[in-house]
Amino acid sequence: MEELIQSGVPHIIIVVVILIGLTFTVLNDPYIQKKQRRIMLLLIAVCAVLIVQNYTESVLSFQPPDPSLVLLRTVESVLGYSLRPVVIVLFFYITDPARRYTPAWILILINAAVYLTTFFSRICFQIDEGNHWQPGPLHHFAYFVSIVLLAYYLYLTCRTYRGIGRREMFLPAMNVLLIVLAVQLDYADGNDRPISFLSIAIVITSLFAYIWLHLRFAEEHVSNLETQQRLNIMKSQMQPHFLFNTLATIQVLCNTDPKEASRITGRFGKYLRQNLDSLEQDERIDFDKELEHTMNYAAIEMVRFPNIRIETDIRDRDFTLPALTVQPMVENAIRHGVRIRSEGIIRISTGRSGGYHEIVIADNGEGFDLQRLDGQEGLHLGIRNVRERIEKMCGGSLQIQSAPDDGTTVVIRIPEEKRP
Repeated sequence: MEELIQSGVPHIIIVVVILIGLTFTVLNDPYIQKKQRRIMLLLIAVCAVLIVQNYTESVLSFQPPDPSLVLLRTVESVLGYSLRPVVIVLFFYITDPARRYTPAWILILINAAVYLTTFFSRICFQIDEGNHWQPGPLHHFAYFVSIVLLAYYLYLTCRTYRGIGRREMFLPAMNVLLIVLAVQLDYADGNDRPISFLSIAIVITSLFAYIWLHLRFAEEHVSNLETQQRLNIMKSQMQPHFLFNTLATIQVLCNTDPKEASRITGRFGKYLRQNLDSLEQDERIDFDKELEHTMNYAAIEMVRFPNIRIETDIRDRDFTLPALTVQPMVENAIRHGVRIRSEGIIRISTGRSGGYHEIVIADNGEGFDLQRLDGQEGLHLGIRNVRERIEKMCGGSLQIQSAPDDGTTVVIRIPEEKRP
């Protein structure tokens, strides 16, 4: 008996370490919501109670007969049978916390009520005066309740995530499989263990449930970041002053030069359409398309600022890049640099160098101090958005060289694609 009890100590230590580590991780996870954090902590607490109950009930089963011991062991067993299905219901809240699951809780209460009859009947089980466990006709009731709850757990997961993908089903299905397998192992082993396979399986499935929850919220966090990035791009690209100034320019040209007004209106329409299309563009686009968008923007600005000139030297155009990569850099050059010059020049050139497609946007504007870039909110936002998309979508880079009164040069490098 002592050897059996001592054999459970390593299992207890491992399980306790897992639960402590899981508690610390849940408390410090920045992704999961407060409600589901509370559910996870409650799940960990229930698991801890079940582990203690399982071990102490096993220890008590080997003690000499005693009326108080028999009563304590009965309480321990009723507690275990009543709490085990609760773990599955808590899985429901991890999957979909918005629902109340009233029928499930009613089933939990019925299950607890059935086992509470042990104190005055033998319908579930009895621990006799000799400290021997005697099964009753309903001693499997908790397992039948658990089967119903597990089936609903799988249904709930399928219904909640059916439109996302089969991978969402892996960990919930694994949880169900582990619980069923643990019950089978306990029956095969005769439940003659200080820590049952089911108790260990409950701890492992709780860990899997947390991993599943963390992955869901991590994906949502990434999605929110992408949405915010799109909003930042829209904010940096759809500047109200540019739109208003362009419309004012077109209005003036309608009276002074109708043909030029028609030409600029066409350019303006293409610019707006390409900008909006780019906000929904998740894939890279051809360089020629990005250059066309850039030239549409530049043509509008050159009407307002006749002192500006755009020069191009395109020696490499057979590659793709993220949308809104070159145009924002030309816009920054105009807004923050060359339009104050009597002859402002922006030169766009491309070529290949060291396994990269290289785009250079150079201007003879007023330049700026790179160390004070953060202080120029609009300029910094545009550069940051472009750099992040280049790095994320194609593993490229964006470098800036600038100094006050010495112009600015932006170098964008896109890795050459390996072709078979």
